[in-house]
Amino acid sequence: MSPSATIEYSSHAPEPLSYPRLQKHYLTASNTPDYLRLILTAKVYEIIKETPLVLAQNLSTKLGNQIWLKREDLHEVFSFKIRGAYNYMASLTEEERWKGVITCSAGNHAQGVALSGAHLGIPCTIVMPEGTPSIKVRNVSRLGAKVILHGADFDEAKAHCTKLALAHGLTFVPPYDDPLVIAGQGTVGMEILKQLPHSDKLDGIFAAVGGGGLVAGICEYVKRIGDPQTKVTGVETVDGDAMHRSLAKRERVTLREVGPFSDGTAVKIVGEEPFRICQNLLDDIVLVDNDEICAAIKDVFEETRSITEPAGALALAGLKRYIVDNNLVGAQKKFVAVISGANMNFDRLRFVAERAELGEGREVLLSVDIPERPGSFIALHSTIHPRAVTEFIYRYNVTGDRAHVMLSFRVDSTSRTTEVKEVLAALKAADMKGIDISDDEMAKSHARYMIGGCQAVPNERIFRFEFPERPNALRSFLLGLQQGWNISLFHYRNHGADLGKVLAGIQVPAEDYAAFDAFLDKLNFTYVEETENVVYKRFLRG
Repeated sequence: MSPSATIEYSSHAPEPLSYPRLQKHYLTASNTPDYLRLILTAKVYEIIKETPLVLAQNLSTKLGNQIWLKREDLHEVFSFKIRGAYNYMASLTEEERWKGVITCSAGNHAQGVALSGAHLGIPCTIVMPEGTPSIKVRNVSRLGAKVILHGADFDEAKAHCTKLALAHGLTFVPPYDDPLVIAGQGTVGMEILKQLPHSDKLDGIFAAVGGGGLVAGICEYVKRIGDPQTKVTGVETVDGDAMHRSLAKRERVTLREVGPFSDGTAVKIVGEEPFRICQNLLDDIVLVDNDEICAAIKDVFEETRSITEPAGALALAGLKRYIVDNNLVGAQKKFVAVISGANMNFDRLRFVAERAELGEGREVLLSVDIPERPGSFIALHSTIHPRAVTEFIYRYNVTGDRAHVMLSFRVDSTSRTTEVKEVLAALKAADMKGIDISDDEMAKSHARYMIGGCQAVPNERIFRFEFPERPNALRSFLLGLQQGWNISLFHYRNHGADLGKVLAGIQVPAEDYAAFDAFLDKLNFTYVEETENVVYKRFLRG
């Protein structure tokens, strides 16, 4: 069960919706916004140009469907949020503009408001939580807005924002829960249908869901103008699924906690107006996990050489999940994923790279028990070979005759299930027991970095080796070590660098030192002995 499983439900009936900013001719006979008119008359093109819709050639070939990417990451503020923010602010009266606007945001919406304010000459105040990354604070300030850092989290910042708005008569610019904002975001749907060749044959559009403004706006246009068979699907994270739960409950649900990885969609409760629209028009919700998002970020990079933020790749992750779940690989359908933003924090890239292979199904993480004796390492590697081993972690077991190894290796994602079964069967036949732990979050986040322990291993010497990272380099290294000395510690991880790096412990009796040193000289690998290293003595040696 996801962290968001503990939820709160509203216990009172919702108040009737009202739209005080909309003139009468923008309302339908049922007193709801006429979104088609609002989208067609949106003022967003006073500040933006249409973003391109590009065919993802590699993904299309791989998945057997036409996959198109709507590049909302190419705006000046690297996010679609500029559309809704500008459309709302352009509708303000002269008095409202003179007094200024305020909003609360830790990222994309803040930048959209700041740029809109600079273009329209409206003073902007942005309240951001104190922990907001400095790169986002600087960018909002660069665009001319006044930044106020307040509160430990978004809720505290939002409460302060409300207080300031009332005290100074500032107009609050909503991030998603307003018809003018939704209409601004709805121009994304209008552009998709205009730009896509043979849009009458479009099978589906996928868009990320945070507060719901983007997917609601797309629904309103596509369901009025597009082909009736074109589906609109929202995508949420498994630990941030407020819309999914709300639609199932038929009332808005407040999540107690929201996973922070996809911070651009980390919303505890969806907007009231987006929820009303999605109840009537949204076809489906797809849920994805962080690994799938990381894989989608990598997909976008390989197609465009651009790096999206997690929320920016959310739609593509959901589209891929939808194709697999519905057995649509090779179905030759036509889909669009909205790439919604690219405000990526640089320090997240290492996590993304680490998890992308797992999310794509191209990397398998195994726990394997092998006999604790010389030769077991190469026997294990031979079972995996010729698949590329990407990680190998082991520490000598002083209490038993079985060694515990954690390793990962690459497979073809389309045949992953079959390959894993074959490997596990081969391990069993070789007196080794393997367990697939690719979905074990503790293993992925912690154990793979902590495996080992502080143990006193007789005659152990520690070495750091380096070798050129090329196909079969690790296997050549292991074969080179097979000279009768027992390996007592081993760590290798392929990070995509030009050099492979190994930390190895080898049991060498004192009488073998001369022979072992001669062996090292002939091994032809760069190495440094670390037996006296303080870190080794403190953390790895008993």
